[in-house]
Amino acid sequence: MEKTLINNLCYDKNMADITFKEIVKKTNEVIAAFQKVEPRDWGIEGNMIELAKQAGELGKNVMMLENYYLAARQDNPNYNTASKEQIGNELSDIFFVLVRIANHYGIDLEKAHLKELDLALAAFEAGDKAQPPWRENNK
Repeated sequence: MEKTLINNLCYDKNMADITFKEIVKKTNEVIAAFQKVEPRDWGIEGNMIELAKQAGELGKNVMMLENYYLAARQDNPNYNTASKEQIGNELSDIFFVLVRIANHYGIDLEKAHLKELDLALAAFEAGDKAQPPWRENNK
């Protein structure tokens, strides 16, 4: 098994043995290093623009991989480069932006996600199928 050492976090290419908290910490280290190279304030607006851009890139790659584009585009080099690896890269880019947004608002992403998982599981186990009850405040 090939392993890579990332700042004392051992990443096994077949199975990561690090915690979510460690992944967020490493992500913040990379964000800090990026800020030294590109020292500008992204602000929440910049982060939202980047999130929309990355979501678009993800959508484009999924659509290319699933052959949703017109057949005429099959031979176009701009529309035949999708792969599972590229989709993974786009998902990772989205995660970077999510961490930056969580940082902007001082949100513990791990706690927030675990809370949502608990609420969703409770609702689904209760048989709720429509608007999830934990989202009632989103009117």
